[in-house]
Amino acid sequence: MRYSFTSRDFNAGDNIKEKTMQKIGRLERILPENCEVFVTFSTIKINNKVEVTIPLKGRTLRAEVTDVDMLNAVDKVVDALERQMKKYKGQLNNKARRDSSFIEEYNNVFSSHAEDSKDSDEQKVLIKKTKKFAFKPMDVEEAVMNMELLGHNFFVFRNSRTEEINVVYKRHDSTYGIIEPEV
Repeated sequence: MRYSFTSRDFNAGDNIKEKTMQKIGRLERILPENCEVFVTFSTIKINNKVEVTIPLKGRTLRAEVTDVDMLNAVDKVVDALERQMKKYKGQLNNKARRDSSFIEEYNNVFSSHAEDSKDSDEQKVLIKKTKKFAFKPMDVEEAVMNMELLGHNFFVFRNSRTEEINVVYKRHDSTYGIIEPEV
């Protein structure tokens, strides 16, 4: 793995960089060979922040953690990246079994690792319920009203203005958002 370190408002000495490389090194068994790892150290008031970005072919793994102790933050960020990578590998493996178009992506990302290292905690996507319904054309305000009446956090509808399928959703700050397809 190749490392690129950046420091903002923090003096990351060789000791911290070396320990970070050591801790991220435990991911070598699940990451592709010769991948690049971007690490950013920064300080916000009394907390230290570690951001790690690992671009893969077609995907990017990224985690950031804030902690009072920089080395604790590094430990937590590596744990988060390990969970993300195992989940991604499991999802790709499941998709590759069902659809041959994912086999190429799986092989590109994990070609350097043997298949015999199956992770016991691979997560499978389990669809428990399927709903089908007709989309009645409506405007955005009517869709928000229907979402609120149903007590849901999102609502799928056909936009009467564009005739496209859209999604309205409730944001954390009690406002609303809309997802529209890009042509």
